[in-house]
Amino acid sequence: MFRKRNLVLESWRRFDRSNVETLISGILCSRLVCTSVEPPRLSWEVSSQVILQKKLETALKNHSVDDAWDVFKDFKRLYGFPDSVIMNKFVTVLSYSSDSSWLYKASDLTRLALKQNPGMLSGDVLTKLSLALARSQMVEFSCSILRTMLEKGYVLTSDVLRLVVMHMVKTEIGTCLASNYLVQVCDRFVEFNVLKINSSSWNVVKPDTVLFNLVLGSCVRFGLSLKGQELIEVMAKVDVVADAYSIVIMSFIYEMNGMRDELKKFKECIGQVPPQLLCHYQHFFDNLLSLEFRFDDIGSAGRLVLDVCKSKDLISVQNLRFDSEKPRVLPVGSHHIRSGLKIQISPKLLQRDSSLGVDAEATFVNYANSKLGITNKTLAKLVYGYKKHDNLPELSKLLFSLGGSGLCADVIDACVAIGWLEAAHDILDDMDSAGHPMELATYRKVLSGYYKNKMLRNAEVLLRQMTKAGLITDPSNESVVLPQTEEKDSKNTELRDLLLQEINTGEQMKVTSMLYELNTSLYYFCKAKMQGDALITYRKIPKMKISPTRQSFWILIDMYSSLGMYREITIVWGDVKRNIACKNLKVTQDLLEKLVVNFLRGGYFERVMEVISYMKENDMYNDLTMYKNEYLKLHKNLYRTLKASDAVTEAQAQRLEHVKAFRKLVGIL
Repeated sequence: MFRKRNLVLESWRRFDRSNVETLISGILCSRLVCTSVEPPRLSWEVSSQVILQKKLETALKNHSVDDAWDVFKDFKRLYGFPDSVIMNKFVTVLSYSSDSSWLYKASDLTRLALKQNPGMLSGDVLTKLSLALARSQMVEFSCSILRTMLEKGYVLTSDVLRLVVMHMVKTEIGTCLASNYLVQVCDRFVEFNVLKINSSSWNVVKPDTVLFNLVLGSCVRFGLSLKGQELIEVMAKVDVVADAYSIVIMSFIYEMNGMRDELKKFKECIGQVPPQLLCHYQHFFDNLLSLEFRFDDIGSAGRLVLDVCKSKDLISVQNLRFDSEKPRVLPVGSHHIRSGLKIQISPKLLQRDSSLGVDAEATFVNYANSKLGITNKTLAKLVYGYKKHDNLPELSKLLFSLGGSGLCADVIDACVAIGWLEAAHDILDDMDSAGHPMELATYRKVLSGYYKNKMLRNAEVLLRQMTKAGLITDPSNESVVLPQTEEKDSKNTELRDLLLQEINTGEQMKVTSMLYELNTSLYYFCKAKMQGDALITYRKIPKMKISPTRQSFWILIDMYSSLGMYREITIVWGDVKRNIACKNLKVTQDLLEKLVVNFLRGGYFERVMEVISYMKENDMYNDLTMYKNEYLKLHKNLYRTLKASDAVTEAQAQRLEHVKAFRKLVGIL
């Protein structure tokens, strides 16, 4: 210790006094600089900030994304986000990249920037980014930006929004998001119109017909018919006019949902369109005819077939533009519901930039040689239907009206081929009574069928008729009466096979028609908010040993939702689960999503998490952002500060856990 002390003293002696004074002076000066000379240090930092900013601007000007990103990271670490001008340039450059990783970074960066400073990015920049994300099929990020812009009051022009949505609806998830966003926009539009808000910062442009057509067509393509039905009602709420394309797409949705009465309302208006537009409605008539057969209304189907086939020659519609005729207004739901929605339709309106967007092949109505006609599938259903209802005279009249004696001969041949000899004989008699007797060859085929099936008495009756009609002179001469070799007509093979198919599925169709009739009644009662009658109709379905469809549950949920009866929807969910367990029901994303939204509104968070879990297990998409917005709108502060130890009852403790689980799922901290 003593030795160390001597070493320190010796070192001190070696210092020159002037050096010591200089050292002390330096220390004092440095302290003064730290306190009173702060600007030079700030000047140094500003210089570095300017340098980084210049580097960032240069990289952005040269579109060097990698360099710009590296400089930006350094800048943000030292100084936070750059100013609004540079941020707008930076996000714009990232938006032009074809690399999805850069687009992802742009999306994440935009979210953070807007969280820190809601006004940092302009509407134009956000629009460019949303479009770029949609093109790259990063639809969730694209829709998130669209929703942010809607909340901030940024206005998207119709043309740009169409482009974004057109890319989004290429996938099922994109279609779900686009439809939910469209509903959100329309709700906001209706809200502002009701409140009569005239603020430039909260402006909402009403979606146009083309935008609805894009989303509706995609709903058809991906089988989201229930969501499509919701959009049709939203379309009516905001008074968007349905053009020719809209009507055809709606016909697909109505056909998928079994809503024949809704589809029939359009037919009256379409019957008044000029002939050159009828070819566009091929799918409309096809869907309506499909429902007529599904409802087993064979008389209505026959009349519709006549209307279709009697249409005049058709010409091209490529050069058609807007029609100035005032749109007609039709009710959505029954004519008798005064408070129901009404939709504007203009069957003569065909917009140049519209697109049907549904790649479907017509089943019952074809289009060839500038005319509408029917397929063999339609013919088989007509023959089977009229025979089942014992109304062959009407069938004979219809066949002659459609194709004359030639079509009647084809049907008689097919009936003989499947063993319907008496039906074939009846058609022969009907044609003879109407003054349009068939040729000898057709009689001979029926007669040959009688002999093959040992129906000798029937053969004798037919022989007497043939003799009386002068078709034969010697009934005993077998070589004259019957052909030497059996004639095989290959053109009737398809019709014969289709008739056999109708016979095999006939019993199933009977159950189907009953179910759709019940659903039609259920739809009327629910739209009229006649809860008692709706429940009676709904309970008839299982009593008749028929399984409810997705449409049955959707209609019921929609009624309870409009009445705010969310507890009853939990009972409907129980019925849905039972039918799923029995494999009588295949649920879709749109039905389950409707359940989640209604359970959120009612505060049934256990049911919310249950449905979401089911959707996850079955690889269905959950629009978490929509769920989050719905929650914040109704339950923003629910259990926000309550801890599990504060719960009074076990039920409250469980509900608290479900709320926490939901908040964590949707990203609410």
